[in-house]
Amino acid sequence: MSDIKTISAEQLAMRIDHTLLKAQATRADLEKLCTEAVQYSFASIAINPAQLVFCHKQLEGSGVRLSVCVGFPLGQNTKDMKFLEAMTAIQEGANEIDYVINITELKAENVRYIEDEMNSIVTLCRVNHVLSKVIFENCYLSDKEKRELCRIALAVCPDFIKTSTGFGSGGATLADY
Repeated sequence: MSDIKTISAEQLAMRIDHTLLKAQATRADLEKLCTEAVQYSFASIAINPAQLVFCHKQLEGSGVRLSVCVGFPLGQNTKDMKFLEAMTAIQEGANEIDYVINITELKAENVRYIEDEMNSIVTLCRVNHVLSKVIFENCYLSDKEKRELCRIALAVCPDFIKTSTGFGSGGATLADY
């Protein structure tokens, strides 16, 4: 048990992405999200692209980062559309980009597509000093597909990998770690 590290509530808060990705989110909901993020010193808020400009104004000068979800939650936009969506979000003030891989292309074993998609978005983020977060959506993937995604991610080097959007049929499992 001596390997277990404890962190304070403040240290934990600085690692939390406070998230509101519901289609029916209101401006009042978004204001509350931003207020809580500042109040508790969360690392970032994760929002849909349409809410970026509004939330950017709410968080101005607070130090809370803006994470925009691209191709969310299905990952079924084309790689060009995801790139454009990410680029637009960065231009409008996003500090982080979360994007969902194209599961259909992965299942078709179109590894080149997945590599190109990940590389283009991660490179865009890196050039613009924005964090990149790739969402695998493990609940839909075989172990072989998860390994292939990990191999690609090791080569491309996104800043973070997420295992779930929270919108799929299941979340992360212990086996995913």
